[in-house]
Amino acid sequence: MSTLQLREATIDDLALLRRWDDAPQVVDADPNDDWAWETELLRRPDWRAQLIAEVDGRPIGFMEIADPARADDAYWAAWLAAHPDHPAQVSRAIDIWIGEADALGRGHGTRMLEAALTRVFAVPGIAGVLLDPLASNARARALYARLGFVDLGPWRFGDDDCRVLWLSRADWSQR
Repeated sequence: MSTLQLREATIDDLALLRRWDDAPQVVDADPNDDWAWETELLRRPDWRAQLIAEVDGRPIGFMEIADPARADDAYWAAWLAAHPDHPAQVSRAIDIWIGEADALGRGHGTRMLEAALTRVFAVPGIAGVLLDPLASNARARALYARLGFVDLGPWRFGDDDCRVLWLSRADWSQR
């Protein structure tokens, strides 16, 4: 089996991430976000990790793990405000995509997300993980459901109609 590793994304990944931004499968999954790579790859806020997934040393995808309540872009702020009693107030949100087309459909996305979830739940006190796939992204939502995420319903993030998904620590632990 191939080796999957997550490493910190750096400014040296700028050209790679820009290329991935234009890949059809990334555009389909994330059509309206501007990641401001030139700025964000130089920042290291303590509420976020930006990671490159490598398989046998080859970069194939990107992940961001963030504390949605502390993120300075306020992306999750309205959803959290609308759900003040949800345990997501102490959670992490994950964005994930595979940038290399030839790496799709090989189980790498599952392995990437499992590695991220292991990392997140290694931190005591984290109640769960939020995801926000496009409502139209049935393939991604099926993967997330297989991993135990539950659908909390629709939400509009900017110009994107999404589904908010949740995986609790308890559900992850029972796997």
